[in-house]
Amino acid sequence: MNLGWGVALKDDKDVADLARVEAEAELARLAELLHDANTAYHTEDAPRLTDAEYDRLKRRNAEIEARFPDLKRGDSPTEQIGARPADGFAKVRHKLRMLSLGNAFEDDDIEAFDRSLRSYLGLSETDGLVYTAEPKIDGLSLSLRYEDGNLVQAATRGDGAVGENVTDNARTIDDIPTELTGAPAVLEIRGEVYMSHADFAALNERQAGSGGKIFANPRNAAAGSLRQLDASVTRARPLRFFAYGWGELSEPLANTQFGAIERLAELGFATNELTTRCDGPTAMLARYREIESRRATLDYDIDGVVYKVDDLALQARLGMRSTTPRWAIAHKFPAELAWTRLEAIDIQVGRTGALSPVARLLPVTVGGVVVSNATLHNEDYIAGRDASGGVIRDGKDIRVGDWVQVYRAGDVIPKVADVDLAKRPKDAEPYVFPTTCPECGSAAIREEGDAVRRCTGGLICPAQAVEKLKHFVSRAAFDIGGLGAKQVEQFYRDGWIREPADIFTLRERYGSGVQQLKNREGWGQKSAENLFAAIDEKRVIPLGRLIFALGLRHVGEAASNLLAAHYGSWDVFQSAMTNAASFEGPDWDDLLSIDGVGKVMATSLATSFAQESERASIDRLVKHLTVEDAVAPDTAGSPVADKTVVFTGTLEKMTRAEAKARAEALGAKVAGSVSTRTDLLVAGPGAGSKAKKAAELGIETLDEDGWLALIEGQ
Repeated sequence: MNLGWGVALKDDKDVADLARVEAEAELARLAELLHDANTAYHTEDAPRLTDAEYDRLKRRNAEIEARFPDLKRGDSPTEQIGARPADGFAKVRHKLRMLSLGNAFEDDDIEAFDRSLRSYLGLSETDGLVYTAEPKIDGLSLSLRYEDGNLVQAATRGDGAVGENVTDNARTIDDIPTELTGAPAVLEIRGEVYMSHADFAALNERQAGSGGKIFANPRNAAAGSLRQLDASVTRARPLRFFAYGWGELSEPLANTQFGAIERLAELGFATNELTTRCDGPTAMLARYREIESRRATLDYDIDGVVYKVDDLALQARLGMRSTTPRWAIAHKFPAELAWTRLEAIDIQVGRTGALSPVARLLPVTVGGVVVSNATLHNEDYIAGRDASGGVIRDGKDIRVGDWVQVYRAGDVIPKVADVDLAKRPKDAEPYVFPTTCPECGSAAIREEGDAVRRCTGGLICPAQAVEKLKHFVSRAAFDIGGLGAKQVEQFYRDGWIREPADIFTLRERYGSGVQQLKNREGWGQKSAENLFAAIDEKRVIPLGRLIFALGLRHVGEAASNLLAAHYGSWDVFQSAMTNAASFEGPDWDDLLSIDGVGKVMATSLATSFAQESERASIDRLVKHLTVEDAVAPDTAGSPVADKTVVFTGTLEKMTRAEAKARAEALGAKVAGSVSTRTDLLVAGPGAGSKAKKAAELGIETLDEDGWLALIEGQ
């Protein structure tokens, strides 16, 4: 993998073996890598990772978040879809978000997927649950909007919420009808633009003959062709389209996924003939292997099989996560491995001070991607033994000069799978891990029980300071156009910014700012003006984004949005955190009662606002901002809007997850424990201490039937 944008990959140590500090450092690294990969793939049409690499990287990130939910970052890849649309096209806001799919790599993942859906829906193992299975086309996602049978708009997925208007280009694709007969008044079709192998080969031959760009693969060719500013160029490219789904509809297409696909075919859309129904995991896996065996004979690229719940009513019950539907999953094909030489081991320092060893490899092509870097976990992994001398799992005794096997089977992150000891140079010495920070020279210590060695320099360490600033401007935080990782490094190095508040005083401290900035390398008059305008735009920021941008330990994006929804405004939030610093009292109890906030996160929040230097830095920042209150859902007429609800005991007519989602949709706050701020307890059979405490506090208590009657019709 060629990580030319300067990010090293973290090796694939078992998630179960990660210490908390390791997990936090790796999540930071994965977030940056995946953000850059998304931009390269979706915006630049020049992917730097194979699909298998990307999928495994994202899967690993999700596994770490599942084990350490309080470490989830605001710029977490699990909350991202695609990338920001490129300049040059008009922007289109999708009526319904274009979500990505969760991924599976092993047979056990499919069985776990089926079990999770049954659990959510309250189905037994013997209850029928039918799925569809279809090839996952390796192309570019496209949404087509028809009104009264006429194609009125075509848009790329973009970041899932906003895409690029490519209507004129889509009209040149033969598989996309411009008029429909018998279609719903509003019909939004979603599918994949691709290029066949034969057409791809012919296109590259023509490109070579005319001295044009040679495309690396059919997916790049399809994406680059569709996203041409001149539609005549797109017309000259042999693009195809498979329809596989839909967005906004004025009326249903059918009652099932399979029936809806049949209806799309009747309307004139090309659908994939390999799509079929499966009555459970055994049939799904059999279909996966059948499609995999036919992969080489297909005239288009696929990278897996997509399973979807067939019953559309069940799909509606299952609903969506933040970026993926619960009712679908992509079962990806495995990747490859290769041998190369380890030329050096470098140390990089992350936002939390973790020293991460990076393998510099003799570049080698693995599955069509050039791999030149891999991460090596920590010093124990390199040595093959822990601090006490005991052999550790997967330890390799890795030395510079070794021939190593780079493993990528379903693994986005290149890892050293093996070392060829027979080829080890005679002068190869065991690697000695540094005990001082390579960035600032401070002592690098390793606390007992921690697998990671960390720099003790804190804010005097430029690597840590820069990483914190990078987090502040990251996509899920302030996302300031023109102020990315490279610009942050430059401004920090030149002394222009040292903390977040400095970003908003740049123009004030440097006069117009434009005159000084435009003379710097890589900057001109226009780019300088654009930067200061972008900074001014972000002086107004949603509460959830601000909380995440602060980079508080253990507080990720999901948690930040949860806190924003609970407290509503910055004034209420900061006051509550200040009052919670004593770790007792109503504000502390209220913080702990939030469903999804544990003691570790609560302690981190309260401690951060109690620390004089950190609080001062936050206060300096907020002086320059207008913080928007959290947007409450439209809950007009809801009997539980703004009320705090606690569920306890066994629910028999819906699962706990469904009940929580329904309550939140109606504007309620769902807490995990009963307190004086609880308004309503819903108690099923087996309710214990929570019901007792609610009775003692005089809190209204309903059984499940009472709850359903209360929200009936909402």
